[in-house]
Amino acid sequence: MKNSPKIVTVKTAADVAEYTADVFAAAIKSNPKIVLGLATGSSPIGCYQRLVERSRGGEFSFAQATSFNLDEYIGLDADHPQSFRHFMQSQLFDLIDIRPSNTFVPDGKCPDVAKHVANYELKITEAGGIEIQLLGIGTNGHIAFNEPGSAADSRTREVSLTRQTIESNSRFFPSIADVPTTAITMGIGTILEAKQIVLIATGAGKAKAVAEAIEGPMTIDCPASLLQSHPNVIFVVDQAAGSGLTPKT
Repeated sequence: MKNSPKIVTVKTAADVAEYTADVFAAAIKSNPKIVLGLATGSSPIGCYQRLVERSRGGEFSFAQATSFNLDEYIGLDADHPQSFRHFMQSQLFDLIDIRPSNTFVPDGKCPDVAKHVANYELKITEAGGIEIQLLGIGTNGHIAFNEPGSAADSRTREVSLTRQTIESNSRFFPSIADVPTTAITMGIGTILEAKQIVLIATGAGKAKAVAEAIEGPMTIDCPASLLQSHPNVIFVVDQAAGSGLTPKT
């Protein structure tokens, strides 16, 4: 079934961060034992900064919360400066009162990927499922590391990264040769089981992907378009990222 996602267009990237932090803060205050789905990359940093400030200011606590991250590079140690575990520790986990044992990020150095991803899915289920999932979007429409062509019912698994994604992420590494070519990612099917999904996008470079995700057909050629099948999705975009959308009359 195709649904119409809620679209929130704000002026700036800072406004995207503020609005998204409001949504997550409200969810945490409503359910202190919430299970969060979290993302990495540049897009959520502003949101995390605001959540840290508000949590440390006493507005709410992460002490009873549990989190599951979308993905991790295969081959990077948890303390590697470009690992997603390291990102989450430095941008959020080390700055709030969440219990370390309640933060789950795929292990890029696990000895048995098949066993690890099956256990990751099991842990999400045992936690009661993800209540609210934060997503970014790639310029090719990918969500997490679900590249174009990923199945709508895909689960957490090992994936190969496209050349476009490797090139996009190379800015974080000394050279493109240092970018891992494989990763562990939650599948689209896994993501769609979250009760609520919040996708954030900023900048003109995301405008085409955002427009295709919201207004285009549901197709595996644009993984984010498959979010149209979910009944509770919010796209939070700045004016630049939303510039490709058809103006409302």
